[in-house]
Amino acid sequence: MHSIKSVLAESADTLASISDSPLLDAEVLLCLVLHKERSYLRAWPDNLLEPEQLEQFWALVEERQKGVPVAYLTGYREFWSRDFHVTPDVLIPRPDTELLIELGLKLIPADEPVKLIDLGTGSGIIAITLAAERPHAQVIATDFSPVALEIAKHNARHHHITNIRFYQSNWFDDVPDTQFDLVISNPPYIAEDDSHLQEGDVRFEPQTALVAAQQGLRDIQIIANSARIRLKSKGHLLIEHGYDQQHQVQTIFKNLRYDKVRTYQDLSGQPRVTYGQWNQ
Repeated sequence: MHSIKSVLAESADTLASISDSPLLDAEVLLCLVLHKERSYLRAWPDNLLEPEQLEQFWALVEERQKGVPVAYLTGYREFWSRDFHVTPDVLIPRPDTELLIELGLKLIPADEPVKLIDLGTGSGIIAITLAAERPHAQVIATDFSPVALEIAKHNARHHHITNIRFYQSNWFDDVPDTQFDLVISNPPYIAEDDSHLQEGDVRFEPQTALVAAQQGLRDIQIIANSARIRLKSKGHLLIEHGYDQQHQVQTIFKNLRYDKVRTYQDLSGQPRVTYGQWNQ
């Protein structure tokens, strides 16, 4: 028979060649099989696993060994202390994107009915988090993918968010004619020939949510341009982008006559989000 401790040690060794956190991956997958929290694994390391539990667990480890992201195997990923359902139809939430939330919350008064839009919402992490943290805000979330929108709607229901509306739309194309206090987006920004597309989790993520033409800048250009007629005077634009795109994105903003253009660094110290204010 196999104990929790021995199975975790063996599976962590198996995953060491493809994961930066093999033991954590193994623990998360075993918790999925056992329907337990990670604390259970530490409290009962000598508990024995049933044959069917072992079979389920090693099947998951095999998928992980192929490179399939843990979030797609479990169906969930935490973001801003909330669990979000994810599938291969949407990007996996990343800690870097929490910078968008931090900056957005500073721009949204807690007690005023501001209007904001999240373009390309995916699993809904940005729109839902802002709607939850600012219940007086009126939030719109868009995505070109109907499947992604259904996942975002599911996550909104799961977190009992009611101050949000969803639209299938290519950026602003099919959004009601509304003036927004904040336009926020984590659009595709990876260049089509970027070697990182062949590495790690992104191999399994939807390419349409990752890749943009013009060296990754095409969608950023479209959003920044279109946002000018959708922003209120003194409205705010926040866009996440690649670590090496700070100067190009700032140039786009400045050429479109945004004011107070500034780029903010993520948790790793990389330039990740650029801000502009529309004062026309």
